[in-house]
Amino acid sequence: MRPQPRRALRIALAAALVAAPLTVAATSAAQAAPSPAAAVQFKGVGLDDPHKKDIAMQLVSSAENSSLDWKAQYKYIEDIKDGRGYTAGIIGFCSGTGDMLELVQHYTDLKPGNVLAKFLPALEKVNGSDSHAGLGSAFEKAWATAAKDAVFQQAQNDERDRVYFNPAVNQAKSDGLRALGQFAYYDAIVMHGPGNSSDSFGGIRAAAMKKARTPAQGGDEATYLKAFLDARKVVMKKEEAHSDTSRVDTEQLVFLNAKNFDLNPPLKWKVYGDSYAINS
Repeated sequence: MRPQPRRALRIALAAALVAAPLTVAATSAAQAAPSPAAAVQFKGVGLDDPHKKDIAMQLVSSAENSSLDWKAQYKYIEDIKDGRGYTAGIIGFCSGTGDMLELVQHYTDLKPGNVLAKFLPALEKVNGSDSHAGLGSAFEKAWATAAKDAVFQQAQNDERDRVYFNPAVNQAKSDGLRALGQFAYYDAIVMHGPGNSSDSFGGIRAAAMKKARTPAQGGDEATYLKAFLDARKVVMKKEEAHSDTSRVDTEQLVFLNAKNFDLNPPLKWKVYGDSYAINS
């Protein structure tokens, strides 16, 4: 598997960011957003529909792992030399940014005495750095073993949903966005994190809202999504690891230009020059 740029979960690796509120709605821009998502009428199903969610995971995996087989990524672990230590699992939990620590803590809550539990002290120490101290090959082997455990797989699913998927989809629904917009939010929060800084999801959304109104504010959906994707590309280009914007240019913008707001198959796109398709 060819290493690909992965998301900047926390722009700063300071522990203070790890402790930041894990909610998208806390962004200052959210104050301008409408409140109840239920008040927005949708023509199609949302990204939280099981089939749509699987499509979303395949799309993210194509960019993160050069594969549509996202369920094969529970075992993934490597240091991609981006300053965040180990990157691992289905959405790239990082040892240097706090979410890997939270994942292993959740796994241990579900299954005390698991093979990763003994590494919790080391994960706490390396949090906020790119260090492998106390981890190394023993941790990598333990991760591979844990990845075969259905409980660990569920823990990864749980943390994906708690930190990334649910906040992104809920905010997108509140903004009046259909499945494509919900995916654009999700992919952005996976890469940039749920913080409030200008380089986080909240900052990207705030920048977009300065250029266009959300559909729930009476704006045009395509115009707003274009503004959001443009704002995201500005942030991506600031960091070398994410400077290739093809996951926006030859994926999300392709769907947007086709006005496929419900993200309905067949879907064809490219990421980093590789072609992918979801036919049904």
